[in-house]
Amino acid sequence: MGYHKSMKIVNLSEHTSILEQYLHEIRDTTIQKDRKRFVQNLERIGAISAYEISKELSYSSNQAHTPVANATTKTLSTQPVVATIIRAGLPPYSGFLQIFDDADSAFLAAYRQLDKDGVMESVIGYSSSPNLDGRPLIIADTMIATGTTIVDIYNKLLEYGAPSQVFVSGVIVSQPAIDFLQAHIPNIILYAATIDKELNERFFIVPGLGDAGDISYGEKFEKS
Repeated sequence: MGYHKSMKIVNLSEHTSILEQYLHEIRDTTIQKDRKRFVQNLERIGAISAYEISKELSYSSNQAHTPVANATTKTLSTQPVVATIIRAGLPPYSGFLQIFDDADSAFLAAYRQLDKDGVMESVIGYSSSPNLDGRPLIIADTMIATGTTIVDIYNKLLEYGAPSQVFVSGVIVSQPAIDFLQAHIPNIILYAATIDKELNERFFIVPGLGDAGDISYGEKFEKS
């Protein structure tokens, strides 16, 4: 399997591009009020991340029959499986499918809670995935705050087979999450649109952008 002994980290913000405009817009509280624009920007960031990840995949030589002559081309050797976490992960996931339009999909529902010792843990309530044996797996999410959910999602997905490569893509990733992922699943390749340094007492990324799911789809009703 094409795993790395030490986690490879790609911070897409290290090179200035139009990505910076999209990041500004999803962070700004005034622009966030335009829900359609917010979701569209997350989709755009997902598409940019997908393009960057495509450089790490394997390709085969082919012949394309044009109206004039044959052309030597390259196509993906194996289509990836794109996994996402309902609900905040859906916009960047949609961006990934704009690039990998023949990819299969995996869906998981998870939420975070504090255990009796005050430690943050994730609970996976639903999962569905195709066979992952020998296929590149991409886990696409928006906010990777603590990394605990990603580790649990990763371990859950391994029940569906042994992927050839594992990529994790986050729009905003915290440094504590990077440290946690490095300690628990260092064989992944992590793509971050940008990296923030801190978490607050509620485990939100600082400066972050708030609750991406609520901004995209409306605030959750908290039952008493």
